[in-house]
Amino acid sequence: MQTILTTEDLARFCEAAKAEPYVTIDTEFLRERTYWSKLCLIQMALPGKNGDAVLVDPIAGGEGLSLEPLYDLFRHEATVKVFHAARQDLEIFFVEGKVFPKPLFDTQVAAMVCGFGEQVGYETLVRKIARENLDKTSRFTDWSRRPLSEAQKVYALADVTHLRVIYEFLSKELKRTGRQPWVEEELAILLAPETYITLPDEAWERVKTRTTSARFLGIVRELAKFREVFAQARNIPRSRVYKDDALLELASTKPANYEDLGRSRLLLREARRGEIADGILAAVKAGLEARPEDLPRPPDDRDQLQVNSALADLLRVLLKAKSEEAGVAAKLIASSSELDVIASGGREVDALKGWRREVFGADALRLCKGEIALSAKGGAVRVVPV
Repeated sequence: MQTILTTEDLARFCEAAKAEPYVTIDTEFLRERTYWSKLCLIQMALPGKNGDAVLVDPIAGGEGLSLEPLYDLFRHEATVKVFHAARQDLEIFFVEGKVFPKPLFDTQVAAMVCGFGEQVGYETLVRKIARENLDKTSRFTDWSRRPLSEAQKVYALADVTHLRVIYEFLSKELKRTGRQPWVEEELAILLAPETYITLPDEAWERVKTRTTSARFLGIVRELAKFREVFAQARNIPRSRVYKDDALLELASTKPANYEDLGRSRLLLREARRGEIADGILAAVKAGLEARPEDLPRPPDDRDQLQVNSALADLLRVLLKAKSEEAGVAAKLIASSSELDVIASGGREVDALKGWRREVFGADALRLCKGEIALSAKGGAVRVVPV
């Protein structure tokens, strides 16, 4: 079991990988105490049951280990880079190296379009495809502590060695079904820089609130913006500044001074004085003083949609039939809220775009227009032209 600690050894392995059709990759990281994920370990394996598999240790390697050879491999488009549930891995590499691995293959995405269900886990695929069992005892260990135990190393390598079998199986299945374009459509989102960039001005959109008051949302926007800037600058979790429930409380109570902050039930004690307190007071003031035309527009309130309930029920039946026919999880094609939007006349939903339109969306629109009907024969639902 090789652990790479130097740039030279990493470059040697990456050059070998460039001669292969694919390389499997995974990472171990921590994010509980930081805003940005702390990269602790990288695992990679070359094709073949006995292909080389290595651990790359950026913590133990320290300044003697540059990841540039890995980033160079990411830019080498003759070798497919295979991950499972790649989003958090890709965020790490985008933040640290400003690079995406191309071409990318995500076995979780591929498994979903191959009929393995929504958000299928790696352990499930190992069991169903590789016919192996995973030792999960090291799953929740602290990957930043050194030295790593033998059990941790074995666990980490299993994340890329079994992945070879899974990739080869799913790759063949996609070619057989002609669904590779479906996967590429989903991966385009993972490979878009905006997926991993949280702009402070847009941070308020992640805060869940049922209030539609533009002024209230204006204060929420300013509080969320300050929190995002503060957390990013100091590389601390947002919750260390203040949690969402405290943010909403502040937007409601509109504190004007330290004394007002001291009355908060939910605000952390250290946030009632100093930089955070000053930022809160400034954010509330900015939200209160914002011009009406500059206030944020409330997000679509789908609870207030004029939903044709009978049509929504028919769309759910159609979705079930289409998902079973395609062998794809219904939730991957369309969510319940999207069906309500369609039944209310809305059309700006993912279910009506790309491969989802091909599988379900086109017939959903035809159903809304009265161009098709649904009939049952035995346990099957059929689409009938009208």
